[in-house]
Amino acid sequence: MATWIFLRGLTRESRHWGYFVGHFQQAMPEAQVITLDLPGNGQLNQETSPLCIQDMVAHCRSQLAMRHLEPPYNLLAMSLGAMVAVAWAQAHPQELAANVLINTSMRPFSPFYQRLQPNNYGVLLKLLILGASPEVWERTILRITTNQTTAEVLPSWLSLRQDAPVSRANALRQLFAAARFRAAVAQPSVRTLLLASAQDHLVSVECSKSMAQAWQCPLSLHPTAGHDLPLDDGPWVARQVQAWQRGKFD
Repeated sequence: MATWIFLRGLTRESRHWGYFVGHFQQAMPEAQVITLDLPGNGQLNQETSPLCIQDMVAHCRSQLAMRHLEPPYNLLAMSLGAMVAVAWAQAHPQELAANVLINTSMRPFSPFYQRLQPNNYGVLLKLLILGASPEVWERTILRITTNQTTAEVLPSWLSLRQDAPVSRANALRQLFAAARFRAAVAQPSVRTLLLASAQDHLVSVECSKSMAQAWQCPLSLHPTAGHDLPLDDGPWVARQVQAWQRGKFD
């Protein structure tokens, strides 16, 4: 049985995967899916978020060791979580069988204005520095990360925020860790698939294109989804991974 580790992005937690876990397991019934929270998020919201991605990797490895889950692991990760996956592959490639990276961005492949598109600067700084009500915060995050209707999602995300709020300090620490992370230019030894959204309004799709070109790894583009690709079209993501794992990826 293949073990798949799911990692979410900035200030998001394992429960934000929503229905995607079910979509993935329907497409990959032989998979054992483990959703991990990064320190500062979800069940770990009382912990201090590390200031470097490598420390997030160490924390994930420690969580898996405590659960007696041994490698090799397959990682499926998006945004900040994908940076953790890349750092993991660089430091401990023998532990990973595959990496699926969704809508991520990192140095040195893309400039800062592609890693975080300029129209979001003011909005995010206002949320992180000045704060906002839970409803305004989650509604804003949904507006910039999804291209689908949010009527059904917003109440769920508000409930998650009430249950396990992420502090502004931890959000800033995660943002700082993401901004300073730098990936290796060399092609990773771990099999890697990139998935990206052509209509991502948070991170430019050019980031994934640049990584795919530099690493000579496959890239599949969704034509209409936003940054939260598993939310906008989870079945599509699951099908891409299934085809890639079966050697039928085009």
